[in-house]
Amino acid sequence: MLALGRETTMPYKIVTLTEKQFKDIDTRLADYDNNVGIEVKDDIQIGTFHDGKLIAGAGAGTSDFRKIYVYTLFVDEEFRGKGIGRQLMEAIENEALSLGANMIRLNTYNSQSLGFYVKMGYEQFGSYENEEDGYTEYFFIKKLYKR
Repeated sequence: MLALGRETTMPYKIVTLTEKQFKDIDTRLADYDNNVGIEVKDDIQIGTFHDGKLIAGAGAGTSDFRKIYVYTLFVDEEFRGKGIGRQLMEAIENEALSLGANMIRLNTYNSQSLGFYVKMGYEQFGSYENEEDGYTEYFFIKKLYKR
C-alpha cells in the first residue's frame, strides 16, 4: 500500500496495482478514448545506421485526439550537425500526416537543442524552471499541413 502524505475522508483505500490490474485500467481508458473519438495508433519508431551501427533514432506515438507526441530524438554526437535529426523529424511528420494527425507535440530541456526545434518550425507554448534540480523544461507544438 502507498503511503499518502495526508489522510482522506473518503472510504476508499489507495493501493499499488499489479501489472495485470494496471493493464486492465489502461485498456478501459483506451476503450473510453475510442468511444469519444480519440483514435489510438501504433508508435512510430525509426532510426538510421552508418556502417552497420545504429547512430540515430526517434520515437513518437499517438497522444489524444489527432496529435503525435515525440518522446525520443537522439543522434550520436559524432553525427550531429549533419541533418540526420532533421531527416528523422521530417519522417515523423510525414508519418504523422499519413496517420491523420494534425499536430505534433514534444518537450525538451535546456541541456538539449532548443534552437533545432525552432528551426524545424515548432512553436514553444510553455516552460518551467526547476531551480532546485537545475533544469528548465520547454514544451513545443507544430501544426501539420498536408504537403
